[in-house]
Amino acid sequence: MARKKTAAGTPATVALTRAGVDFTVHGYTHDPRAEDFRSYGEEAAQALGLDPSRVFKTLVAEVDGKLTVAVVPVSGSLDLKALAAAAGGKRAQLAEPAAAERATGYVLGGISPLGQRKRLPAVVDSSALDHPTMCVSAGRRGLEIELAPADLVGLTGARTAAIGRD
Repeated sequence: MARKKTAAGTPATVALTRAGVDFTVHGYTHDPRAEDFRSYGEEAAQALGLDPSRVFKTLVAEVDGKLTVAVVPVSGSLDLKALAAAAGGKRAQLAEPAAAERATGYVLGGISPLGQRKRLPAVVDSSALDHPTMCVSAGRRGLEIELAPADLVGLTGARTAAIGRD
């Protein structure tokens, strides 16, 4: 996979470039009618013609009151109990949208696990390791990054665990 430079650099693409990680940027035209935060990842998979099991959404949750990033396939949903256990906590709930945006520096639908304003603990669903590459948001709606799962896990310091459900 070749590193692809883009005029539309984001903190996520800058972080990958600085780390010397190979990645590809995929752009598509975001449909503003797809404003339901549950559909951003599905929109990306469909627009790019990608298998939804290889496209991952980045969600911010509170685990025992501490913000934590969860990266799960867009084809499923986040198992909050599994996330809490993987993060070493007892209880998890999705974070308030404003808190997620403030902590990451990104808007909903464009939250990337990379290049966040404040590095949050992260858990990547273990199904990512089933694929040679995966896609995550590049830091804005309509822009995805394709990279090796091991690179994402390494750069974010994430744990991997079965936190997604169908």
